Amino acid sequence: MIQLINISKSFTSQELFSDLNFKLNSGNKIGLVGRNGSGKSTLFKLILGEDTPDSGEIVLPKGYKIGALKQHLEFSEPTLREEAALALADDDKFSLYKVEKILFGLGFTQDDLEKNPLSFSGGYQIRINLAKLLVTEPNLLLLDEPTNYLDIVSLRWLRAFLKAFEGEIILVTHDRDFMDSITTHTMGIIRKSLSLIQGDTHKFYAQLKANEELYEKQKISQDKKVKELEEFIAKNKARASTAALAQSKVKQLEKMDLLEDLGFDSTLKFDFNFKETPAKVLLEVKDLSFGYTPENILFKNISFALEKGECLGIIGKNGKGKSTLLNTIAGELKPLRGEVKFHTTTAYAHFGQTNIAHLSPKNTVMDEIYVGNPNLSESNVRSICGGMMFSGESAKKKISLLSGGEKSRVMLGQILARNVNLLFLDEPTNHLDMDSIEALTIAIQNFKGSVIIVTHSEELLRRVCDRLIIFAKEGAEYFDGGYDLFLEKIGWEEEEAQEKVKSAPKGNRQENKKLRATLVQERSKATSSLKKEVEKLEKFIIESEEMLEIYHADLMQASNKSDNSKIMEISQLIAKSEKEIENKFELLEITQNKLDEILESYDKKLEELEG
Repeated sequence: MIQLINISKSFTSQELFSDLNFKLNSGNKIGLVGRNGSGKSTLFKLILGEDTPDSGEIVLPKGYKIGALKQHLEFSEPTLREEAALALADDDKFSLYKVEKILFGLGFTQDDLEKNPLSFSGGYQIRINLAKLLVTEPNLLLLDEPTNYLDIVSLRWLRAFLKAFEGEIILVTHDRDFMDSITTHTMGIIRKSLSLIQGDTHKFYAQLKANEELYEKQKISQDKKVKELEEFIAKNKARASTAALAQSKVKQLEKMDLLEDLGFDSTLKFDFNFKETPAKVLLEVKDLSFGYTPENILFKNISFALEKGECLGIIGKNGKGKSTLLNTIAGELKPLRGEVKFHTTTAYAHFGQTNIAHLSPKNTVMDEIYVGNPNLSESNVRSICGGMMFSGESAKKKISLLSGGEKSRVMLGQILARNVNLLFLDEPTNHLDMDSIEALTIAIQNFKGSVIIVTHSEELLRRVCDRLIIFAKEGAEYFDGGYDLFLEKIGWEEEEAQEKVKSAPKGNRQENKKLRATLVQERSKATSSLKKEVEKLEKFIIESEEMLEIYHADLMQASNKSDNSKIMEISQLIAKSEKEIENKFELLEITQNKLDEILESYDKKLEELEG
């Protein structure tokens, strides 16, 4: 398969990576992770031959076809059939049956073939691009942020398609849940090098953390050794009797392969400032309706009360009115009918595209943070700027010079500066990398106030939302429950319509739900004790390592005092503790492997059930 040998690439003074080595095996579906700017898109361009490495070699098998999904939606032909046929090779221009077969497989109908490509929704336009890609019959799909601008229904369809794809895939996406549901391996560009493991992103980052901790321990040990050698050399090189010994220590020091300090990538830091309020209900919406014309009503008669600490998610396909509803509640748009009542102590902040447009091009990043809260000290403002990755002089950059993603971070920083108890968030994960999305999710979970959020991220919905407003074919309706309950009780209309015959017959659908519930219950019962054991072992190891640090500090103190009896006593405790930790680590690995095997077996059963 594809092989990268000692690949290096730099732009001006910035080195993206050096001496990368990688081999893609048959059937691999790889999730590629790394911070924004680490070189993921550049790596794709190198594989596609759109750019060349500074050094190294990329080896491709003869006849091996690579396809990349284009994010930009540009169509030139008047009909769907003709647009998709553009992808046919010159010697195969009349094989329209191949085009039609792929289009039908992607959910298009016979009537759709004569429609203009621009008449389809955004999700189906992505499918047109995917159809053009598949017409070329690629062995490998390179997918760079394919989830951008897709709604939840299109995302769920794309996920099912990629899971069933028989070739190889390398996928870049900020949607962690989407990536983990598809990939067999995770690969990261970390500190200009590639690291690959079998498993999902959670396993990858756990392994990365363990490796970094081991490296840091080795460096501490080496630094101590270097210091001892340097002190010995300094004391003994001037004495004739010990000069030779000192010289041998110099040679020993010169031969040492010194470990460098680990450079850690910066992560966005989120901590929303909660403004205290005695109110139980922060917001009441009654019979809210909106339309740009009386004939074009996007939603009508929306009513709900939002209590302190609750999170309401607004979900649905693109173009249905999700952002419009949020903007109407936030007072950016005037409703046709109905009212929005805020408690007198409610203080809110609104993140959305309309607000980003309110940033003044002449202001600096710091100026805009001050707009959020003029009473903050300069050190606090700089702290927020640093948390949004504008440290040092970059905090004084003009808004007019920033990219769309950078402006989003400034807007988030401005919200962090405010004292609020209600947040309006419209697609806040756009332009954020995987680690920053995790930091934002935790901040929303920890926020004591209320949140209304528009998002297409199923993982974010699952983790933060208590209730939902769902935009479907017949407008919008309130749902008293979380996202998983919605999928179980109602589900997406489009998925019901597109359900394939290969899945269980309609008469068996209810039976399948029962079987699924039984399997989930069995899985929970089979893994419960193992999960508890894993948690118990992890807790023991963490507490023991903390105790070990205390012992080492005590040992240092005893050494300074030359207290030999205390040194011996503490040394024995350290030896015992290290042995116990080692034993628990071995037991943890065995237990975790058992747990993983059981989970994997049940995952296969559930996949078979879903067809």
